[in-house]
Amino acid sequence: MRKILLTLLGLSGILLAIWLAVGPAWFEKQINMIDGKPLPGISAEAQNLHDSLMIVDLHGDTLLWKRKITDSVDRGHIDLKRLQAGNIGLQIFSSVTKTPKGQNYDSNSADTDNITMLAITQMQPMRTWFSLFERQIYHAQKLDEAVEQSAGAMQTINTADDLDTLETARTGADRPIGVLFSAEGLQTLEGDRANLQKFYDAGMRMAGLVHFFDNELAGSMHGEEKGGLTEFGRTIIRDMEDMGMIVDIAHSSHTTVAEILKMARRPVVSSHGGVQAVCGVNRNLTDDEIKGVAATGGIIGLGYWDGAMCDTDPATVAKAVKHVRDLVGIEYVALGSDFDGAVTTRFDASGVAQITQALMNADFTEAEIRAVMGLNAMRIIRQGLVPMQDLPQEAVEPASISGQ
Repeated sequence: MRKILLTLLGLSGILLAIWLAVGPAWFEKQINMIDGKPLPGISAEAQNLHDSLMIVDLHGDTLLWKRKITDSVDRGHIDLKRLQAGNIGLQIFSSVTKTPKGQNYDSNSADTDNITMLAITQMQPMRTWFSLFERQIYHAQKLDEAVEQSAGAMQTINTADDLDTLETARTGADRPIGVLFSAEGLQTLEGDRANLQKFYDAGMRMAGLVHFFDNELAGSMHGEEKGGLTEFGRTIIRDMEDMGMIVDIAHSSHTTVAEILKMARRPVVSSHGGVQAVCGVNRNLTDDEIKGVAATGGIIGLGYWDGAMCDTDPATVAKAVKHVRDLVGIEYVALGSDFDGAVTTRFDASGVAQITQALMNADFTEAEIRAVMGLNAMRIIRQGLVPMQDLPQEAVEPASISGQ
């Protein structure tokens, strides 16, 4: 019997070792997918324009997975080689730290968490297994390590001056990619206001208050209560604005969005999603919310997955861009892919020229395409990274809305 038990234990150990070695990659392949549906060819005119663009993606979740950004892999949507192939100039990497079991767009409890098991099976440092704060710090460190290992191919963006340096460098032959650290939900503060400064010191320059569940800062569009801001949430927004950390309303409940827009002193961002006029799911922005974001001078990042567009056709992204342009103006539209965010898309980071082609097919002008693909985002990020005390007064006045 003792020999049988030892044999069973040995087999269990071998199976566990195999799972830890191959399981995380297999799991990611099942949820970060490309659907394989047909895509149009990219014309020479579209490719030439695309190659000349400064392209910004406001949201990618690559830091969640057991792989390095600098490694070329056969899964997911983003790695360094694919960013280079897609001519991405600035990629914002978001930190996902907690997701509910049975995750859906309608109603989720905050009482369960998928990421704990993911952190353990990916053999992350033990400090990350049961601390949301430590998971966020770990993601920041992963991004810093990727920059170090990239041999200059990636550059950290922490200040407006960093953006200027990046733009200058991208006029040369090397064309480095800027990377900026963000958060998908500030449940990671663990109720401690002082932790926001720790995240800022770790490189965080954008954050959403909530993700798929209500937390102690605000109500989520996908939570149970879907309430508004708490006093703690209001305090954190003021702190973010003061230090130069961009407020992201993605995943916020309609009440939370309204309250953020009402109190905002600086441009806010919806980093990834869609618009209800094109895709009527609850996570997408209403026309009133689009107008509210524009009134702060902010931008709306449009995604490429079916939850944002109700399909994965690049032409639908162009349709959403047109809706925002016609409603408030082209200066309020940007890109937010949600690549590597447990979504299925029609292309990965190497194929973002599909958006350029779709915009050309929809008769957008070159100036409009340049604005949507990155210049709008660069403008808002450049302003958003400056601490409030260093901004001229006119920079914090709400922008006028064009295209009403």
